[in-house]
Amino acid sequence: MNQIKLASQSIQPSKIVCVGRNYSAHIAELNNEHPEQMVIFNKPNSAITNTLLSSHNGDTLHYETELCFVIKNKQLAGVGIGLDLTKRALQSSLKEKGLPWERAKAFDGSVLFSDFIELTPEMTSFIFELHIDGKTIQHGDTQLMLHQPAQILAEVNEFMGLEEGDIIMTGTPAGVGMVNAGREFKVALYSDSGQQCLLEHHWSVNQS
Repeated sequence: MNQIKLASQSIQPSKIVCVGRNYSAHIAELNNEHPEQMVIFNKPNSAITNTLLSSHNGDTLHYETELCFVIKNKQLAGVGIGLDLTKRALQSSLKEKGLPWERAKAFDGSVLFSDFIELTPEMTSFIFELHIDGKTIQHGDTQLMLHQPAQILAEVNEFMGLEEGDIIMTGTPAGVGMVNAGREFKVALYSDSGQQCLLEHHWSVNQS
């Protein structure tokens, strides 16, 4: 199984639980409706990769930067940043037909993660950013989330068991777009004040 790291310890998630439509600005940029209840879908462990590609099996990929949490002892134990890769054209087609999104969201190699750092009681909110070739493209803030991390954990636990190492992705802010070959992606996670950088991670886009 594919692994991630929490404070230098290797962890094998059995699944990634994803929240969709958690930022109003992102809902607006894709012309979606505000959902009446939390939108939740899963990615399998095989979706995890360290290679950022611009396409998959001929389909163009779009990036979505997300604040992520790893589960330990049934609690949010670590925080990091993830890139949710999406086949946007296919997803739009599936949505129009009322079909599930897995073919557009849960394919092998559809998610990348930074390392995770351990949560402390002082960490109550976060700011995160995506930079492409040095330019800030996405800016996320937990204060702008429609559903807060603790609320997400509680709702998921109502119908799905979370195992050690499972990851929750909390949704993407506005600014999503196409992954272009040759670009340099950098994600950064900050404290709620934005003054302290907690982690950074870099990926170079490979030609698929």
